[in-house]
Amino acid sequence: MWLQAAYELLLAGGIDAVKVMPLAKKMKTSRTSFYWLFKDREEVLAALMQRWQQQNTSAIVSRSQAYAANIAEAMLNVFDCWLDATLFDSEFEHAIRSWGQQDEAVADIIRTADSERLQAIADMFMRFGYDASEADTRARTVYLIQIGYISMRVEESSDTRLQRIPQYVEIFTGQPCSPADMERFAARHK
Repeated sequence: MWLQAAYELLLAGGIDAVKVMPLAKKMKTSRTSFYWLFKDREEVLAALMQRWQQQNTSAIVSRSQAYAANIAEAMLNVFDCWLDATLFDSEFEHAIRSWGQQDEAVADIIRTADSERLQAIADMFMRFGYDASEADTRARTVYLIQIGYISMRVEESSDTRLQRIPQYVEIFTGQPCSPADMERFAARHK
């Protein structure tokens, strides 16, 4: 519960809002209760980073590795992250990246996560026959556009996003989406 409260404070007010007293106030308890579970604020911050990596990085890696009959279906698997907040939390991503602009150690962790995510997407492309250079470029295009969406806080309706996905898939992969692939994808996101 303390970690959830820290997460909520991070999203609402940035890293400077995640402090022991505001956490205790949010939990409606004394700050001494905090110290029963955590050594200090740094331990909570480390737990937040771990939660971010376990949720967001793991989602991209696992969706990149999920079964797909073709590259278009594989790309749609990755797109699940962008439409399902239980897989990939865009608000959390934004908050962590904002924190990384203030803290070089956090920025290093983000760079490591970015590398892992990019490699997973590049590996996905290579699995479907793209050479390493093209796979890397396509992975960067996919990933950096999504991070741009998050950083710019682009807001569009689910319907608008779903309408654009077939074109995104074709642009990113060079292959069209089949109607059946799109139907399965859309069914997952209704």
